[in-house]
Amino acid sequence: MRYALLFSWLCFNLCAQAAKQPDIVFFLIDDLGYADCGFNGGKEIKTPNIDRLAQSGAIIENHYVQPVCSPTRSTLLTGRYPTHTGVYTIVSPGAGWGLPLAERTLADALRSAGYRTALTGKWHLCEFEKAYQPNARGFDHQYGHFFGMLDYFTHERMNKLDWYRNGESLKEEGYTTHLIAKEACKVIATGDQSKPLFLYVPFNGVHSPFQVPDSYLKPYAHLKGNRQKLAGMLAAVDEAIGQIEAALKQAGRLENTLIVFSSDNGGPSPGDNTPLRDFKGSIFEGGTRAAAFATWPGHIPAGQRIRQPMHMVDWYPTLIKQAGGSLEQKLPVDGLDIWPMLTKQAASPHDAILSVSTQGPSRAAVRMGDWKLIVDGGAADVAPTGKKKGKKAAGKYEAVALYDLSADPSEAKNLAEAQPERVKAMRARLAELVKDAVPSGVR
Repeated sequence: MRYALLFSWLCFNLCAQAAKQPDIVFFLIDDLGYADCGFNGGKEIKTPNIDRLAQSGAIIENHYVQPVCSPTRSTLLTGRYPTHTGVYTIVSPGAGWGLPLAERTLADALRSAGYRTALTGKWHLCEFEKAYQPNARGFDHQYGHFFGMLDYFTHERMNKLDWYRNGESLKEEGYTTHLIAKEACKVIATGDQSKPLFLYVPFNGVHSPFQVPDSYLKPYAHLKGNRQKLAGMLAAVDEAIGQIEAALKQAGRLENTLIVFSSDNGGPSPGDNTPLRDFKGSIFEGGTRAAAFATWPGHIPAGQRIRQPMHMVDWYPTLIKQAGGSLEQKLPVDGLDIWPMLTKQAASPHDAILSVSTQGPSRAAVRMGDWKLIVDGGAADVAPTGKKKGKKAAGKYEAVALYDLSADPSEAKNLAEAQPERVKAMRARLAELVKDAVPSGVR
């Protein structure tokens, strides 16, 4: 009798623990401008579904990503900076490198925790061997494309079809944003409903080429050229997110779903990054600060605007922990648990957040509190005053630039010469962060 009661108690607790595992839906929007959506100040484009979800949880004002797409995707899926994965830049079609096979992915970790895992959308972390494709990186189900710059109607990239289901080439008709949403809804409605779901939805919208069905252009006749097309493309993404939310509700899963939304990098022109400086590809704020939010009814308080900084690497440990998964692994994780920040207004767990350019750590930035330091040319060969030793920095970057982001989010005033001690301390921290950086394209 005693053993029967113990067995029943254990079963009850295990079942209760399983019931607490949330579904996780991660929306990654391609090339979205910081201020294109209403929740972040946008006025031109209607994004009612996105804005409603944002207001139901926590808007993250200082959510850092990488300057371009592949590195951001690698940080999300590994919890590790590009300095540790070698994914500093875009992975090209047929490239003999990608997200290293030694890396454990978020999908791997969640599947080990009992989740069914699915990706509908853009991969962009290597396809040249099956071992690098999503089905071998923790995803039970894959649908969509492997690369960027995809034609939204033909699904071709440079006259070659780039559309797959579970790694097999797929010829079908439709606008990619519509197809990605339809597949995501199908994933929600089918499969083993007893398991929690990790659904990763990296849309190719609103990345160029600027293409959208004409019906989405009509409400934006007052806009011109590619800005009008981008508006229609974002409206289509907003509609798709509304459909996925409705599918979760119809399946009875919405109330226990943790939804995260982010851009993969700052928007390029004609995206709107107001009030941030510069665009995609840059390590100024306009290239590395993403429009983002997280919502989970009853868990993340609604109506928040969180100003504490975080990085995409933080979602890896945070989501795994909320899923009841294990963070024990061979490779160290750079991300930190941001759950107290989202739920209790706690301070950022970071003393410093790293941003590296597509060139690697020779051009990098570190944020510490409200201060940001950019070093162009290497963290070790710059004098504390901010003056470069030897050669002069080229282009739009100064050799050393220091900004007070609380007063100057547009990074207009370089305070490096006025704050030599702060520059020295931050330069030392930056050097520490990049001291073990691996080369680009490590396999």
